Order: sequence, then C-alpha cells, then structure tokens
Amino acid sequence: MRTKVALALAAVLAAGASAAPARAGTSGPSGIHPSLRPYLVAYYDFDHPQRGDVALERDLGRSGTEIELVNGGAAMRVPDRAYPGSGRALQTRQVDPVNAGNNDWKAGIYSASGVRTLRAFNAASGITVMGWFKRQMDGPLPNTVTADPADAYNAIGLTGVLTGDSDGHAVRALLELIDVNGTLRLVALGRRIDGGASQTFAATEDWRTLLPRDRWVHIAATFDFSTGTMALYRNGAPVDGFYTVAGDPWQVAGPGPHVTSATDPRGIKIGGSFPQNTVERNPCTCRMDALTFLDTSLSARAVAAQYAYVR
Repeated sequence: MRTKVALALAAVLAAGASAAPARAGTSGPSGIHPSLRPYLVAYYDFDHPQRGDVALERDLGRSGTEIELVNGGAAMRVPDRAYPGSGRALQTRQVDPVNAGNNDWKAGIYSASGVRTLRAFNAASGITVMGWFKRQMDGPLPNTVTADPADAYNAIGLTGVLTGDSDGHAVRALLELIDVNGTLRLVALGRRIDGGASQTFAATEDWRTLLPRDRWVHIAATFDFSTGTMALYRNGAPVDGFYTVAGDPWQVAGPGPHVTSATDPRGIKIGGSFPQNTVERNPCTCRMDALTFLDTSLSARAVAAQYAYVR
C-alpha cells in the first residue's frame, strides 16, 4: 500500500513540490516523503534520545542539530501516537502559573554566536516549518513575568527558527498562536532581515477550530523570502488568512535575489520563547511530534503530499 501511495505522490511532487532546485539523495527519516528529504535540515520525532544524555533529542535531519528538553528532560517524552507509525511525543507545559521562575517545560537550542549546524537557514530564500500539534489548553496562560496576577500572555508558542541576532524570542520563521488586533489567531510570522520588520500571515478561521482541544492536527507554515509571501496549512489543506502588515516589511521590492540575512540562526524554540531558559514567555501546554524544518518554501501540493504520506 505504501509503495502505491509513494509512487502516486511522487508524481504529484514532480508537478511542483518546491521552489528549490533538485538535490541528489533521498535518504532520511521514514516519516518524511522521499521527495522532501533532500531539503530536510532538522527533524525531531522524540523517539531518539541522544546516547548518554536523555535530556537531549537527536536530529534525524541532515544538520544533526540536537535539542534540549528543557526542565522536564526525559519525562517530556510521552507515549502518544500523533499519526500511524509514531511512538512518543513531546509534552510542553507551564509548570507554575503563579510564581515567576524558569521552570516551564519547553525545548530547543540557543547559541549567542549562532548555531553553525543551522547554516542552511543563513541567506535562505525559503523555509518551511511543520509538525503535529495537540492543544491541551483553552487560551494564553497566566503571565508570570508581570506583577498583575490577572495578566495573561498574548501568545502561545509552537515552534520556530530564531534570527541571527535573536535574544531567544525574535524569529526568522515561526508557527504560533498570537493576538492579532484583539483576537487570538494561528499565524505564520517571518522576518527576512535581522533586526528588521516582521510580517504575519494570520488564519481567518477560529484557532479553536483549527486546533481543537485534545486532538492531533498537522500544521505547516511556508515562508518564501524571495517573493515576500507566506502560507498556512492544516491537515494538508491551505488555510485562508490575511497579512497583518501593509506595504513591504521584508523589503523585497526591486531587484533580487531576496534572501534572509547572511547569519546563522541562534537556534530553534519549541513550546515557548527563550530556549536558553533565561525568561518564561508564551508557554504552550500541549504535545508536539514530527517537528520538521526545511530550507525551502514548499508548494501546496508538496504539503498535501507530506500529510497524505503519513496518514
């Protein structure tokens, strides 16, 4: 059955899987469609702890960028099948909703000098961030950074790639739930130039419908820095949405090529901000699996093919 599906999807992908040129080699994790594996920079299925340190998760992508399971360690790997063939998932959560501290369960990697293994996102023309997500919360969680006990964060962090000058919060390519003009929305948020303006593509549909509580859904965000466009997908289908910033925040008008800043990202954040664990912000009480980071902006056909491949 898998062989027939793979052959059919290969034909779909040949019709326009990616804006990037073809590369040699298709080896990679079985959860990624073979036609996408050449663009796979980092991939985490939370079934592969680093040998000798179970608080680290191995990267099954080509970059070998291990991430830390912050504060919860091995306990953050929980048995839960996001899709057929999956095993364990990552559990992130707010630990203490009352007191300030740095004990939230989140994951990622951070280096102030840039993470060299993520160099594929240095001067990149496109990025795709995708994975499986299960929401276990009803809205943004209590803000433990401010003095007001009634204050809540304005966002719920899913996952993203940091900029080359990030303090652990600023991003180059991000999937998140964030307040847009007073309404929480699922968004893709991107920044082409370090220190420059970001653009946000926000889903029109209610976030609770897109991410129903206690149900696994596949979410993808694509970032085409060469054209200044982004897209969101849910379970392989495009999500209607709108850009929140008028004009040309990525500065792509005029002659190109238009790529991201020529700096190595300072890391990846998962389940909240500041993967170096210096500040708590935008925690996500949720589960995640098959977190995927590619150095190309996938087409709608390619996203649909990836979803179908594991379903």
